[in-house]
Amino acid sequence: MTQPGAPAPELDGAPLFLLDELPDGDVVTVGGAEGRHAADVLRLTVGERVRVGDGRGLLVEGTVAAAAAGELQVQVLARHHVPAPDPEFVLVQALPKGDRGPLAVDLATELGVDRVVPWTAARCVTRWREDRVDKGLARWRAAARAASKQARRPRVPEVTGPMSTRQVCGMLADVDLALVLHEQARDPFTRVEVPATGTIAVIVGPEGGLTDGEVVAFRAAGARSVRLGGEVLRTSTAGAAALAALSVRTRW
Repeated sequence: MTQPGAPAPELDGAPLFLLDELPDGDVVTVGGAEGRHAADVLRLTVGERVRVGDGRGLLVEGTVAAAAAGELQVQVLARHHVPAPDPEFVLVQALPKGDRGPLAVDLATELGVDRVVPWTAARCVTRWREDRVDKGLARWRAAARAASKQARRPRVPEVTGPMSTRQVCGMLADVDLALVLHEQARDPFTRVEVPATGTIAVIVGPEGGLTDGEVVAFRAAGARSVRLGGEVLRTSTAGAAALAALSVRTRW
């Protein structure tokens, strides 16, 4: 068995399945929706290599010992506890229209986000009324979980409850670098000195853009306005583009 905290070896793209709790023992049962997907959709067979995790860093490497209708038995070869990435990436995402919210979460998850904060910006077309918050969060969290499996990520990003501009400004007091993506910013992203450790937050506005008051509030809270390039990106893709650029400079 690999010691806790040891880096997980590459398994040549072995599929990842997520359970709410990862039990002890030499055999792990993957049932429910995950088991049906493994056995009935992927049609995994005995001997194939897989990963099973709890979405919080605990990861099992193993092989399929048995595959039946709707269930998978995994022979455990090693267990790991994968530490949280450093620096931590936080995406403050203004609520987009329609399905673009889950899309933004999906792309951000694939590109390394660790925490997603839904933000109710002044010009958001979409509004999560009190009776719709749980539904909206469930969709965003489901997108983060599905994208984590696709990207083979042992840690599913946290999706917090929605925040107001004032709440986001308060949160920024605890980050090491906060960047506001703004097409009118003078400074390009390439001029920003990015810390190698700590917490980095990226703030993405809605389809209607940021208000002057929001920009002023974020700057007063310590954020820096930057532009990624000459193009104006969609709210659902801008965060992913920034995270990709940050990953190149910090994690790779």
